[in-house]
Amino acid sequence: MSAPVAIGVDVGSTTCKAVAIDAAGALLARRVEPTDPRIERQVQRLVGALRETAPGDLPIGATGYGRKRVPGARALTEITCHARGAFARTGRPGVLVDMGGQDTKVIRIGAAGEVVDFSMNDKCAAGTGRFLEVILGRLQVPLEGLAERVARAPRAVPVSSTCTVFAESEVISLVASDEPLDGIVKGLHVSLASRVASLARGMQDRGEVLMSGGVALNGAMVAALQEALGRPVRVLPDPQLIGALGAALSVAPGR
Repeated sequence: MSAPVAIGVDVGSTTCKAVAIDAAGALLARRVEPTDPRIERQVQRLVGALRETAPGDLPIGATGYGRKRVPGARALTEITCHARGAFARTGRPGVLVDMGGQDTKVIRIGAAGEVVDFSMNDKCAAGTGRFLEVILGRLQVPLEGLAERVARAPRAVPVSSTCTVFAESEVISLVASDEPLDGIVKGLHVSLASRVASLARGMQDRGEVLMSGGVALNGAMVAALQEALGRPVRVLPDPQLIGALGAALSVAPGR
């Protein structure tokens, strides 16, 4: 087994990710947990677990909203880390859509893996995974089997509110009006996809569209985004770990 040369940590609003990589940039170990408010303690434990099989004092790169609370780490911007992690996975330019719990980033990646342009949703949760998390929770709809459920819906029930709080009230009213639950859930995905697609169209790039972040694990969201863009969307391997991978690559010796 190759020896680890660097550790990357991505402290998101929903999950905390930590990875160890070798000199070739391959993932050797990983940890993913719900983010604890006591970030310093959580990160020390996760990094400690990764270091159990690693000789020496490995450099640590940290990104995400909690990056400045990672002891002994070099703090790095999310845009840079996600672009670098995505390029390491593909080796090609493209447009990366990273959908997390707190924000959604669209990053245009150049031929050398550099950030050419980027845009982000505003502070409102309506353009993020939190939008789905809140409303699906209110409807008591589990994530398991969600993609199949949405695919079976004959039509999307329109959800017009762009605020998570108002959308929740709107959805409750739709349920009370006997609108089909599967159609409402499909409408939620269509609504979110349309907002994300508007960010991606602004990149003015016809290259490959990539997707990362925890929401990329939701097949219904991937399908809705493909429909909104009219283009295929490629989910990157280990989509939750792209930021942490980029952070590790950014501090790895010789890279």
